[in-house]
Amino acid sequence: MKIPGKRIHKTRFIQTAKYVVAVDVELVYPKDDPSETCYEAETLHLLAKIQEKAESEDVEWLLKRGKVYRLVEKK
Repeated sequence: MKIPGKRIHKTRFIQTAKYVVAVDVELVYPKDDPSETCYEAETLHLLAKIQEKAESEDVEWLLKRGKVYRLVEKK
């Protein structure tokens, strides 16, 4: 179910020990309370899935959803 209101797109970053994933998501200013943005349920599920895939180092899957940055340690 879609939340009625103004929609905007923002980049969100999901960070793990080895990776940071930048993904564009949709936020909503709800019609009933436009003072703050919120996520719809499907967006929250996507962010959780991205976190899970980043922790399991599934880079191929992550690259289909956003930009993946890998930690490069100083030698």
